[in-house]
Amino acid sequence: MPIPVRRRLPPNSWPAGSPRWGCVSGVHTWRSTWLNSVTTISEVSNETAAPAVGPVLPDEPAPVLLMNTIWADRSGVHDALDSPAGLRNWLTATGVELSAEAPPPTHTRRFRELRDAVRRIAAAITDDSRTAAASPTTDIEQAIQVINAAALRSPLVPQLAWEDGRARTAATSPADAVDAALSATALAAISLLGGADHGNLRACYAPGCVLYFVKNHPRREWCSASCGNRARVARHYRRRHGGG
Repeated sequence: MPIPVRRRLPPNSWPAGSPRWGCVSGVHTWRSTWLNSVTTISEVSNETAAPAVGPVLPDEPAPVLLMNTIWADRSGVHDALDSPAGLRNWLTATGVELSAEAPPPTHTRRFRELRDAVRRIAAAITDDSRTAAASPTTDIEQAIQVINAAALRSPLVPQLAWEDGRARTAATSPADAVDAALSATALAAISLLGGADHGNLRACYAPGCVLYFVKNHPRREWCSASCGNRARVARHYRRRHGGG
């Protein structure tokens, strides 16, 4: 069964949703969003070819969506940001309006560095012991520096906008859309990792999973229903065969 991935991005509150930027008079305007209309990506456990944007869990906040560009299936662990085209696909799926060309390799490197830094802090917060999920960034202080530097790269200035006959909050950045997206995602990561909700961040311990999620329900144990099913099957197998 495919995992739903929502695409169209209406305005909402930040940083709970994925970031979106529009372009107004040459200035990239940031608006936080929730993913709305539904398309699909094949389940991680059943797909061997890399999905265009990785196994995005649609209702997770922006930094978790970024962390989950590292994903796994039966053939191993994959990186959805392994090329400028991969970064472009991911940014487009999370609502960033880009030109037709893929971002240059330097932007891809910055996003991967931010992703690895956020995963390192997330691993420390969640006591993540999954070897396959380990970040190549091993030093916590280095990870903190990467996140803070990304947040400062394109500071967002609060602004008031008028849309659909009412006032709305927005923010602007003089940087290009990709740098603005990098900074906004870093700011959302700071809010998640250092804020009151950091205790709800979880590593998914279903067999073979390397994803993170925010626990938004007391009974939620896994990143997705498919991971929950695999965990129950594995537990049943161990009991039947004396493995615990």
